[in-house]
Amino acid sequence: MPEERTRRAAQKDQREGKSPSTQAGEYVREEIERIRKGVHGARSTKQAIAIGLSMARRDGVRLPAKKTTSKRTQKKAEQDLAAGKAHRPKSARRARATEQALQRESGEAASTEALSRQATSAAAKRGRSARSAAAKKAARTKGASERSAAAKKAARTRARRARR
Repeated sequence: MPEERTRRAAQKDQREGKSPSTQAGEYVREEIERIRKGVHGARSTKQAIAIGLSMARRDGVRLPAKKTTSKRTQKKAEQDLAAGKAHRPKSARRARATEQALQRESGEAASTEALSRQATSAAAKRGRSARSAAAKKAARTKGASERSAAAKKAARTRARRARR
C-alpha cells in the first residue's frame, strides 16, 4: 500500500503534465526506501523497480508495459492497470504471502552500488542518440543552479576518467 506522501507527489506530477513514467518514479522511490529501511528485501534491483511500477499501476497511474517486454510482463501490467481502475483490494492472504517471501530476501538490491549498476546497464541498452536526447531534455528542464552543479559534476567525472 503506497504512502499518502507518494500519492500526492505522483498526483502533483500528473497535474504538471509529466509523463506516467515520472509519476511512477515516485512509487519506485518509495519501494527503494522500504527496502533500505528493512521492511522487506528484493532479489534484484529490477524486482524492486517492478514492484514500484506495479504499485503505481494499481494506484491509477496509466503506465502500460513496453512493447518489447515479455508477454508475461505485459499481461501482469494489464492486470495491474485493470486493478487500478476497479480499485479492488488484493487478497489479504496473497499480500501476506508476498510480504513474507520478500522479507526473506536481502536488502542489497536497494544499495547505491546496485542502483548504479542497474542504471548504467539500462543506459547502455539505449542508443547514443536516445542518451543524448535525454541529456538535452535534462539540461532544458533544469534551473541555472542545477545546470551549474551538473556541469561541475561532469567536469569531475571527466577528470577522474582521464586519470585512469
